[in-house]
Amino acid sequence: QGRILEKTGLCSQITFGRYVRQGRKLGQDPKLFIQDLQFNEVPVRVYQPKATSDGPRRGILFFHGGGWVFGSLDTYEKVCRYLSRESDSVVVSVQYRLAPEHKYPAAYEDCLNATQHFLQHLEHYGVDPARVIVCGDSAGGNLAAAVSQTLAGRSDLPRLRAQILIYPGLQALDFNLPSYHQNRGVPLLFRERAAFFALLYLNGNALHMKEVLEGSHIPPDMRLKYSKWVSPDNIPEEFKVRGVKPLRATDFIAEVYETVKRFCEPNLCPLLAEDSVVHQLPESFILTCEYDVLRDDGLLYKKRLEDNGVRVTWYHLKDGFHGIISLYDYCGFSFPSGKKGLDSVVNFLKSL
Repeated sequence: QGRILEKTGLCSQITFGRYVRQGRKLGQDPKLFIQDLQFNEVPVRVYQPKATSDGPRRGILFFHGGGWVFGSLDTYEKVCRYLSRESDSVVVSVQYRLAPEHKYPAAYEDCLNATQHFLQHLEHYGVDPARVIVCGDSAGGNLAAAVSQTLAGRSDLPRLRAQILIYPGLQALDFNLPSYHQNRGVPLLFRERAAFFALLYLNGNALHMKEVLEGSHIPPDMRLKYSKWVSPDNIPEEFKVRGVKPLRATDFIAEVYETVKRFCEPNLCPLLAEDSVVHQLPESFILTCEYDVLRDDGLLYKKRLEDNGVRVTWYHLKDGFHGIISLYDYCGFSFPSGKKGLDSVVNFLKSL
């Protein structure tokens, strides 16, 4: 559909995609105060429970998914209301700038700036400085992981209490991990689309997608260096039962690497952060779905965190697919495992 419109010149695929996903404006919520503000010039929507509270509440910074290209405050309105109501927390939903108009690091910088602003003004929102959490799904999980790493070493701001990563995308070195092969054609995120979104965020275009999918965009010495973190060897055997094809070694293409070398920056691919950063990270919650190309990114990061002594709560949806959390109650469809996933997040929040 988007392609037809693009050919007729009416609008680009992306504009169409944004229109379809824009979400509906919801009415007032009897249990929440909701206001649109700006934190460091970044638009945010703040959800505060109306009920009186015994003391300061938890604060959650929420970064939405959508491949860094789609998504808005409205798209995630239901999810944010649910999190705020059910966990009795103040939720700040962040409207970061989107690709391809705004390339990396725009989205990351917006999320970081909004988080810093919130951490400096917690009292104003009745939030406990010892219980601030970053949370995001998909591309938002990527941004939450990157912000968490950046703030891990900072002593001038309250330390984050936890990070919640819901089927996050955490690396763009290897689009041939087992989950990428097993789920290459499973909606809502196909293998090609994952590479397409990563390239749009990085460069504002998807040139060299074929080479990136084949793996010829990373020099052999670098691939070797990162293989201790990004490798099927680090994925539990039970996830390799469904057919897995080993990656054929493809020839490295230097000029492709030149255009994508920032894929090796941890602010873009948090799975590549050094151990010295990873071991400073706060307690973590990772949700993965069996039928998701990004499943293995979550599993690999879980192992890295655990290897570095970080406490991880892992929730795996055996019948889940990418994007399911947003569909827990969507236009009359409802996916019970989406609600299960969302409730696992709420339960984790209540434990903090």
